Amino acid sequence: MTSLSVLVPVYNEEHLVATSLARLEVLASSPLLSRVQVVVVDDCSRDGTAQVLGALQAELARRHSPKMEWVFLRHEQNAGKGKAIQTALARADCELSVIHDADLEYQPKDLLSIVRVFEEEAADAVFGSRFAGGESRRVLFFWHELGNRLLTLLTNLATNLNLTDMETCYKAVRTELLKSIPIVSNDFRLEPELAIKLAKREARIFEVPISYSGRTYQEGKKINWRDGMRALGAITRFALSDDIYVRDEHGTQIMGRLKRAPRFNSWMADLIRPHCGTRVLEIGSGTGAITRQLVPRRRYVATDVNPLHLATLRALRSDRPYLDAQFCDITDLETYPRGEERFDTVIALNVIEHVERDREALVNIRSILAPGGRAIVLVPQGAELFGSLDEVLGHKRRYSEAALRRLAAEAGFTVHEIIRFNRIGTPVWWVNGKLFKRRTFGLFQVLALNMLTPIFRRLDTSLPFAPLSLIAVLHQSEGSAAQGNAPSPSDERRERAAEGS
Repeated sequence: MTSLSVLVPVYNEEHLVATSLARLEVLASSPLLSRVQVVVVDDCSRDGTAQVLGALQAELARRHSPKMEWVFLRHEQNAGKGKAIQTALARADCELSVIHDADLEYQPKDLLSIVRVFEEEAADAVFGSRFAGGESRRVLFFWHELGNRLLTLLTNLATNLNLTDMETCYKAVRTELLKSIPIVSNDFRLEPELAIKLAKREARIFEVPISYSGRTYQEGKKINWRDGMRALGAITRFALSDDIYVRDEHGTQIMGRLKRAPRFNSWMADLIRPHCGTRVLEIGSGTGAITRQLVPRRRYVATDVNPLHLATLRALRSDRPYLDAQFCDITDLETYPRGEERFDTVIALNVIEHVERDREALVNIRSILAPGGRAIVLVPQGAELFGSLDEVLGHKRRYSEAALRRLAAEAGFTVHEIIRFNRIGTPVWWVNGKLFKRRTFGLFQVLALNMLTPIFRRLDTSLPFAPLSLIAVLHQSEGSAAQGNAPSPSDERRERAAEGS
C-alpha cells in the first residue's frame, strides 16, 4: 500500500467545490492506499467559495475518517493555479502527490488506476490522459482539443516523449521528486513546465486513460486561447532551461547542467571501458551518465550519497536486472555493498577530491576488491587551478600526477596507467574559476562542449596544456588484499606529510 496527497487549487468554485471534494472520498475505500491527505488551497476566491469550504471543514471535523486527512489553506491575494499548487505541495507528506481540480471535469476513481501503475511499474510520474481511450469522454470543443494536441505535440518535440495529453490536470508524481523540482509558473503554464522538467529529470513517466467531462465557459471553464499562447512561450522557455533541481547542499543543480554534455560523458566512458571487468562497483554515480555507458555487466552496482540521484539510479533497474543502486559513502566501509562475489572493478570518478581522508577512501576501495582487482579513479589535476568552481563543487584539493601516484602507493595500489584527460578544459576552467571567479557553468559553454567534443577528442593529446583531469588505473599491490582496512598511526603521519608537501 502507498499514501497519496491530493493537491486541490480552488478559485471561484462555490457551486462545485463541495461536490468535487466529496468525490475524493472514494479513495478512502481503496485497499491500494494506506492514507489519503487532501490539501485544499483557496486562491483568494471572490465568490462564496471561502464560506463553502469553511462549512465543509467543520463538517469533516465532526465525521472524522481514520484514513483521510483534510488540510484547508487560503491565499490572502490571488496568485494563480501554479502558486496554489506550490502552497499545497509544501504541506504534502505522502509518498505520491497528484493535482485535482475543484470542478467536476475529472473522476477521482481514476486516481486508483494511476496509483496502481506506481506499484506495478516503479513509475516516477503517471499522467491521466483524456485522449487515450477512457471509459467516457464528453463530446465538446473541437478547437480546444486541437489546441491541446498541438501543445502536446510541441512538448513531445521538446522532450522526445510520446505523451498523448500534456495538459491533463491529473499529473501524479512521487512527492520527493516533485518537491525537488523548482516550480516557477503561477498559472496554467505549470502544465508544460512539469512535463518538460520531469522529462529532463529522466523520470519514468507513464500514462493511463481517464474519463473526462469537460464543461462549457457558461458552466465556469476558465482556460482560454490566451493561456494557450502563454503555454507556447512556456514550452520554448522550459525546453531551453536546465533549472530542474531545487538548490541543495550536494550541488545537484550544477551536476544537472553538466548532463547537457552527453558526448563528453561518452568520451570519458570510452577511456575507462577497456579497464572494466564484469563485476563493477561505481561510487558516486550521480544520475547514471557513466553507468548507462558501461552496462550491461554480469553485476553492476551504482551508488551515490545524494537521495535525488539514488532515486534516478533506482529507476534504471526496472529493465536492467543486472543493475543495483545503493547508498554508499566512500569514507564509510560499512555502507559498501556486499555479495558472494567481490568486485573485480571499482570506479570512482570525481569522488575522492571531495573527502578529507582520501587515502582512507582508497583503502576502503582496495578492501572491497577481489584478488587481482583494479580501481579506476578520476581526480582533478593542478593545484594552481583551484578556484571558485572547485569551492562550489566541494573539492578539497586538486592533484599532481606525483601526488596521485604517492597516494595510490600508500593505499596499497600499484599504478598500472595514468590517463591525462581533457586538456582543452584547463584554460576554460582557469578563466571561469580563477579569472572571473564564477560559481556555475554557463549553459552555452556546456552546450558548446557537447557540440565540440568530437573535435576535442581528436586534438586532446596534441594540445599544449596540462590535463584538467587524471584517470588512474590502479591494481592491488601484491599481498595488499590481506592488509587491514584501518590506517595505522604511521600511516596517519605519512598522510599528513604528503598533504603538507
